[in-house]
Amino acid sequence: MSARRLVTLPRAFLALLILFVVLQWGIHATGSAILIFFPLVGTGATLSFRLIRKSIWRLRNRLYVTYVFIGVVPIVLILALTLVGTYIVTGQVAAYLVSAELQRRAAALVSPARALSEAKPSDRAAVAVQIGRILAQRMPHLEIVVAGDQTFHYPPDSKLAPPPAGWKDYTGNLSKSGVYYSAAFVKTGNVIAAALAPVDDDVLKNLVPGIGALRIGAEGPFAGTVPPAEPGWERLDFTTPWGNDLHLEDWDSPQSSRTSIFFVTTRPSAVLRTVFSNGLDTAQVVTFVFVALFVTLVLVQLGSWIIGISLTRTVTGAVHGLYEGTQRIAKGDFSWRIPVKGKDQLAELGKSFNNMTAQIENLVVIAKEKERLESEVEIAGEVQNQLFPRAVPEMRTIELVGVCQAARMVSGDYYDYLCLPDGNLALAIGDVAGKGISAALLMASIQSIMRTQLAAGLARSAAAGNGHSPARLSTSNMVAQLNRQLYANTAPEKYATFFFGVYEEQSGVLTYTNAGHLPPLLLRDGNSQRLEVTGTVVGAFPVSHYEEQTVQIQPGDMLIAYTDGITEPENAYGEEFGADRLSETALRYQNSEPGEVVARIMEAVAQWSAAPELPDDMTVIIAKGLR
Repeated sequence: MSARRLVTLPRAFLALLILFVVLQWGIHATGSAILIFFPLVGTGATLSFRLIRKSIWRLRNRLYVTYVFIGVVPIVLILALTLVGTYIVTGQVAAYLVSAELQRRAAALVSPARALSEAKPSDRAAVAVQIGRILAQRMPHLEIVVAGDQTFHYPPDSKLAPPPAGWKDYTGNLSKSGVYYSAAFVKTGNVIAAALAPVDDDVLKNLVPGIGALRIGAEGPFAGTVPPAEPGWERLDFTTPWGNDLHLEDWDSPQSSRTSIFFVTTRPSAVLRTVFSNGLDTAQVVTFVFVALFVTLVLVQLGSWIIGISLTRTVTGAVHGLYEGTQRIAKGDFSWRIPVKGKDQLAELGKSFNNMTAQIENLVVIAKEKERLESEVEIAGEVQNQLFPRAVPEMRTIELVGVCQAARMVSGDYYDYLCLPDGNLALAIGDVAGKGISAALLMASIQSIMRTQLAAGLARSAAAGNGHSPARLSTSNMVAQLNRQLYANTAPEKYATFFFGVYEEQSGVLTYTNAGHLPPLLLRDGNSQRLEVTGTVVGAFPVSHYEEQTVQIQPGDMLIAYTDGITEPENAYGEEFGADRLSETALRYQNSEPGEVVARIMEAVAQWSAAPELPDDMTVIIAKGLR
């Protein structure tokens, strides 16, 4: 069936091609030719695909096709891109020059209009005469009308009516009774001055000298002529028609704008002469560009064929050996070795193939072990997620939120908060040295120790109160006990930075101890201050002295505690995100909900680093005073 289709498909393609030629150029039936064109293209594409697929099964033919794509296709694409790019750049630059000149022309009317609107009625005639002398050559047929205290026209015989009600200050292009104007409206008190200069064919001819033919609107003749092509480069210095949007206001409908189109027909040499108006020889520029491009393409072509010939001599033999080897491996013969010749990459490929057969069994064992370890790490990550607080304590005076994004499946960062029996709140954040499983285990130990010490400390405080109000919980003692236990039960190189605080609901005072952790930020009234560090890291020394500090959390204040995964990510230039940028980001969203602030911080850090994955664990706790 497939052979039959291969026989009939070329005939069908030939019949469609003959029919298309007859219809298009024989009897000039363009409509019918269009209907034949689409099946002709489809049949031709299918036939080409089948012929190419059949012919490139052999490696040698496939290399020939590769040479075409390496040596010919890039040159064709570069030439096509050069021509298309030249066309687009020429048209766009010409349109920009015209648009910019129209805008400058309108901007030149602002000062005269303002001068007349601010002048006394008795002085307007003298001011108008001076303006007319200045703008006579650049703005032929300029008309100015001033309305408000009295109506004034320039020139005196002008019939320009006062602008309709509703006009405000405006500078730009204007349409009035089908005529295009450069216009400026200036309103001073109840006086409004309108300056209009028509944009007719004479203006368009001299708007950008030498740029080409211009036309505003979809109909009508072009003003000006297209410059002649550069001698010797007539085929490359082609005519470039281009259109661009033109923003217009309507005289009769103030503040009601519409978009028209202006067209410019130019050449690349005309744009070059206009842009480089300092006497640059356009022919020299074009010659240099095309000679450099031609030399580059020749070098690329020669290099492509040299590489292709070298590959032809080496690839075919190596591929045959690999093909025979894969057939043996498919049958389970892992003792087969292919012959290796030479010292190039193909020889190394043969050696790698031989080594592969000896390592396949080991790789299968390693893959299974890796799968088991990944499963265990995933379980560890799920267990660790259960250790973080599941619910945020509901407090009357502060709103709290905490987030941890792990760089790996498990995290070495720690944060926790707990509502105490007396209605106060304990919160903590820490960063364990290192990453991975060991850091996650130490993080779990810190949480267990802190919760145990917190329960014991609450019991001691209640006992010290002798039935009265319990004694205040000492954050420094809690951190000191944590340090002793970590040092006694962990390896010497294991330590962590730690911040622990107790917030008193009634007074709004936060008592804290900072053991070598990054100073939290306190945002208040648009300013940011850092809470000082009161001791060294925990777990590094058997005995360390820690102090505690207090800070008042007022309504509207925001406390931000974070780990180095927030401040240390670097951008492409090696600059860290830093605490200052963290502070700027938080201040920008200080009036938002804490959850929104956390999201914005994470987003800012991710955009700063632009890394595909997190370089370190990112943890943030935000406590905001409620109003």
